[in-house]
Amino acid sequence: MKKIKIANAHGFLGDRQTAAKDLLTRAQDIDFITFDFLAELSMSIMALEKKKGRPAYAKDFPSIIQSLVPFWNQGLNFKVVANAGGLDPKGCAEAVREALQEASARPLNIAYILGDDVLELLQTASDEEFPSLDRDETIAPYRERLVSANAYIGSDAIKEALDAGADIVVAGRVADPSLTVGPCLHAFQWSNTDLDKIAQATVAGHLIECGTQVTGGISTKWLDIEDPTHMGFPIAVIHEDGLFSITKPEGTGGLVSVEIVKEQLLYEIGDPDLYISPDLTVSFTCIEAEETAKNCVEVRGAKGRQPTDSYKVVATYQAGFRAEAMLVIFGDQAFRKGRKLGQVLLERVREQGFEFDDAVIECLGSGEAAPGRKDFSVPEIVLRIAVRGSEDALQCFAKEIAPLVTSGPQGVAGYASGRPKIRPVFQHYPTLISKEKVQTTIYFISSEGL
Repeated sequence: MKKIKIANAHGFLGDRQTAAKDLLTRAQDIDFITFDFLAELSMSIMALEKKKGRPAYAKDFPSIIQSLVPFWNQGLNFKVVANAGGLDPKGCAEAVREALQEASARPLNIAYILGDDVLELLQTASDEEFPSLDRDETIAPYRERLVSANAYIGSDAIKEALDAGADIVVAGRVADPSLTVGPCLHAFQWSNTDLDKIAQATVAGHLIECGTQVTGGISTKWLDIEDPTHMGFPIAVIHEDGLFSITKPEGTGGLVSVEIVKEQLLYEIGDPDLYISPDLTVSFTCIEAEETAKNCVEVRGAKGRQPTDSYKVVATYQAGFRAEAMLVIFGDQAFRKGRKLGQVLLERVREQGFEFDDAVIECLGSGEAAPGRKDFSVPEIVLRIAVRGSEDALQCFAKEIAPLVTSGPQGVAGYASGRPKIRPVFQHYPTLISKEKVQTTIYFISSEGL
């Protein structure tokens, strides 16, 4: 039976840049490498970069691709699928082409996908058209402050690009599992009625999209995992009938076990009987996991149902500014000193006529944020004071940190780090959009030129 190997080499914007190279060094039979760069906040970060005239895509991606050129040039035929395009898939694809040319890569076809950016649709919609999914409100109060709005598109465009000969597919906002589903649809040519097979591919994509989380990262067994310094990134070995196994390259650290796979299976899924992806909806309730070899777990039993007629949209809007200060307080009654010092700081700002939308005082290390027994007699804490509000209020807050050097308690360190930076706050606004309103388009460029 035909099978393919799909590895993941990036679980978020800022993950290890050497992961893809390390994967191919140890497992040269990989067919596809996926990269997931985009968390919910990533688009707003890229919108800020775009506003400043900077690249609005995953800037690490071209250099990562460049590091893979020796493997392509020695004859390996793996393909790459990534949502590295962010708000500018075309710009990202062009940067990839330039990186390939600099490294004298053999001819490769680069596809980029447009269509997920629906900001203009939300900006021009009626007040009632895009209600929030998690709050009883409409887009109206936030329309003028929107900085990004992107639909989670599915795997169809990825499949189409691969079918047309793409070696590298650059997309914007794609649902995380669809990065894996697309290669499966291409390799096996499943039909839209093969729902259980597509469901299995969706689960495989869900398990590997966060990279090393399924090979031991943030696991409850992390302290006991072998060689976490060299934790291997995951590989999904997927068969044409949908059965798949999760593994990692030989000789790498980490652990793939039934327990860890189950932990990742439950990560960010909501209702386990109704996992909604743009490609279909999936029931996780009949899934079984079995260890078939060391660091190899077979997964089966996912059930697929027809997809919904909507895409999820994540929009972000600017919601003021934030700043935070952190100071180390040590010695007798460190907790009490920290609490009082935080209150003094906020009171000084308020006396100058400023109020905050939100303010938090935390004494990290005291256990006050954890359930159960708290020990307020600890000899050292880290005082964290975080505030949100107008830029003027935060400027005042920032200027009041240094005066505490001489008017605060003894045993405080950290003033030398300077005034805290004032940063914009972006609020998440989830909604739905009809699939009929979102049209994706695929464009090709060659690594040799236009």
